[in-house]
Amino acid sequence: MAERIISDVLTKPDAALEMTLRPSLFSDFTGQPKVKERLEITVAAAKQRNEALDHILLSGPPGLGKTTLASILAKAMGASFKSTSGPTIEKAADLAGLLTNLEAGDVLFIDEIHRMQPAIEEYLYPAMEDFKLDIIIDQGPNARSVRLNLPRFTLVGATTRSGLLSAPLLTRFPVRERLDYYQAEQLEKIVLRSARLLNVEIEPSGAHEIARRSRGTPRITNNLLRRVRDFAQVRSDGNITKDIADKALAMLEIDENGLDEMDKRILEAVIVKFSGGPVGVSSLAVTVGEEPDTLEEVYEPYLIMEGYLKRTPQGRVATELSYKKLGLRPNPGNQPGLL
Repeated sequence: MAERIISDVLTKPDAALEMTLRPSLFSDFTGQPKVKERLEITVAAAKQRNEALDHILLSGPPGLGKTTLASILAKAMGASFKSTSGPTIEKAADLAGLLTNLEAGDVLFIDEIHRMQPAIEEYLYPAMEDFKLDIIIDQGPNARSVRLNLPRFTLVGATTRSGLLSAPLLTRFPVRERLDYYQAEQLEKIVLRSARLLNVEIEPSGAHEIARRSRGTPRITNNLLRRVRDFAQVRSDGNITKDIADKALAMLEIDENGLDEMDKRILEAVIVKFSGGPVGVSSLAVTVGEEPDTLEEVYEPYLIMEGYLKRTPQGRVATELSYKKLGLRPNPGNQPGLL
């Protein structure tokens, strides 16, 4: 069971390509300077004391580098890196299999840790604090508890919604870091580095065009680079210029502000079908044909950060910027009209 759980989410070809673009050292990691500095100090101090790292919680929107940082931490410590995710751990026995297969200093990475079942989460508490694991053997009158000693390991948890973590689990992470969206200048460096690793010819203006439409997210940056590379290879000479990047991104329906087709469907639904809001996330999800969790974790953060949507106690409300984006205007009857 442990072998099944300790696996990458990506398929083998995708995982291989993803790992070629992921930095393996702090010096290669672009962005998050304050977080990187604090983690480097934590690693240096632990190595000087010849101890395992304290447990670390990384939070923030998806695609900002939480998994990459966890891998870098393991490499910096010279430790093995074991990866799993919260929803994958279905039974306490799954967690026990993971923990008992760890060696001293190993880094256990649990992605989406907020989605672990509460009953399983309880088993983590003594493992994180005392490095002990209590296992219940048999059932009913014959049930008994057996305590196993665990090596001193490091748990690195990643979450896109830290507010859903229980207080007992949250307080067991001495190190808690939040990753924020990247600036276009930082993403431009990532584009140039990834292009070099992929042997893609790219001009700085082309890299900037991709970076500024990447929603502040390195994962999206690398995904767009691959798609623009394909376009440049088929429709041009393979060199990515500003003009080629613009044409490729237009074909992908990604506009000047980095909004894609789903972003515009969300804004249009709020304005046209719900008269600008407020509207609940469940109703909005049904309207645009997407899962509520996906709206909350993938699309909404960027739309809110850029000022297209705002959250209120009653629901989501479109801002004036959204009306301008779609060429609409609110009228006295609260029904949008054309500008």
